[in-house]
Amino acid sequence: MQEWFTYMDAQVKSAVRILEILELLGRATRPLSLKNIMDELGYPKSSTHLLMQTLVERGYAVRDDEHRFSLNPDHRNGPGWVTGPHARLLQVAAPIIESLRNATGETIMLGVLNRDLRMQTIKIAVGPQAIRYDSPLSGGSVPSYCSAMGRMLLSARPQRDVDRYLSSERIISYTPYTVIDRAAIRQLIAQAAKDGYSISDQELDIGGSGISAPVFNAAGEVFAALNVAAVSSRFVFNRDSYIEEVVAHAKELSDRLAQPLAG
Repeated sequence: MQEWFTYMDAQVKSAVRILEILELLGRATRPLSLKNIMDELGYPKSSTHLLMQTLVERGYAVRDDEHRFSLNPDHRNGPGWVTGPHARLLQVAAPIIESLRNATGETIMLGVLNRDLRMQTIKIAVGPQAIRYDSPLSGGSVPSYCSAMGRMLLSARPQRDVDRYLSSERIISYTPYTVIDRAAIRQLIAQAAKDGYSISDQELDIGGSGISAPVFNAAGEVFAALNVAAVSSRFVFNRDSYIEEVVAHAKELSDRLAQPLAG
């Protein structure tokens, strides 16, 4: 019994330390060095280093080139508290999203499927153009059947999952361009798997078009989609270049996710 309590005490101590570090990073106004964290909280160097390495690997904290630590900014400004693989995804994706935005001049989105197989955007980087596509990051979901990211993500799921989703989702027309025939939707999902990208042209919003490509995790599974969201008038003239850019950047993100984080 004494050994059990000793083990539990150690577990509770680690949990408390993790929470105290997150609280410290949350109220910090600048990145903190390992020594800053040790001095502020009074923790030994060895355990502090291990705790910070865990937080970085899990995506809760980010480490800059000077080995200083900050709370992942997406936990402050994103869709709420994102955990585990999605937290690491946000961390690794940040420079790639910025690069894709610079290459296209358009708004970039990163999305995943929720438990109901609806599409949820977890990151938006708004484009620099005066007239641009924008959407508030509310933490809610949108129907996958008429979004480029949703169809791209559904294309990697087993057919039974797609059937379950289409039988439970309310299929309605958001615009005159929304595809609502379930057989046609299945064909678009299958086409996304074949092409390696998916397009939704004014199906959710008039004047807004999206192109998505799959993001693979380290196990080779599609678990996110990278998306260029453009004003439709520019999409018409830049369609091929947008496809090329989003596919290339999604591959780069997948490659980086397959690599272990530096210790």
